[in-house]
Amino acid sequence: MDYTDSFSVITANAATLAAVARDAELLTATVPSCPEWDLAKLVRHTGTAHRWSAGVVRTREALSPKSMDLEIPDDPTGLPDWLERTAAGLVAALEAADPDAECWTWTGGGSVRFWGRRMAFETAVHRWDGQGVVSPPDAFDGALAVEGINEHLENLPFVVGPEPVTGTGESIHLHCTDRDGEWLLRLTPDGLEVTPEHAKGDAAVRGTASDLYLFTLGRTPAAPVEIFGDPQALEPWDLVLHF
Repeated sequence: MDYTDSFSVITANAATLAAVARDAELLTATVPSCPEWDLAKLVRHTGTAHRWSAGVVRTREALSPKSMDLEIPDDPTGLPDWLERTAAGLVAALEAADPDAECWTWTGGGSVRFWGRRMAFETAVHRWDGQGVVSPPDAFDGALAVEGINEHLENLPFVVGPEPVTGTGESIHLHCTDRDGEWLLRLTPDGLEVTPEHAKGDAAVRGTASDLYLFTLGRTPAAPVEIFGDPQALEPWDLVLHF
């Protein structure tokens, strides 16, 4: 994904989520893929992520959302318009910034470019979550889904916890069926290793890019993914993949 491509992904997916939330009766509905949240909380979370990351892009420093004026409306019916404003504000901050400027990220040694990509997928995934309140969500574009899998796997070593998840060579192979995209994941004594290759793992998971992306995120795919090998070999990966 090019840096500028992230702008339209953010605004389009925020607009779709906002459209769902404009039905006031749905704001208290449970989000099926995030059952601890209702739709209003999902919108607040997404908009807060926009405001926070825009602040990080402007300052290039780590910020706490608690230190920021998020301008969350008291009336939940104002949330859809607020969400679209947060998306627009984030895109404006990204447009005004040098994408290669040094910037704080949780991965260390990062640049502003990280935030365009990260927030594009944050918004797209929560659009998917929100659409699930009313109907089967729209699948992800295949190319976007492949890039989403890459982004998710790149971030995993930094977000699975204070200690790396280690192993003794346990492996899983992920394989897209509708476009190029394969990954071998191995748990080593030093942590997680990911290589983009065709190789045999203890188990293999195959599906469309969209469904495979959902699998890696711990969401339920639109169509069941195919599992080859020992299904029990997937058990240790639940903790690793689904942060």
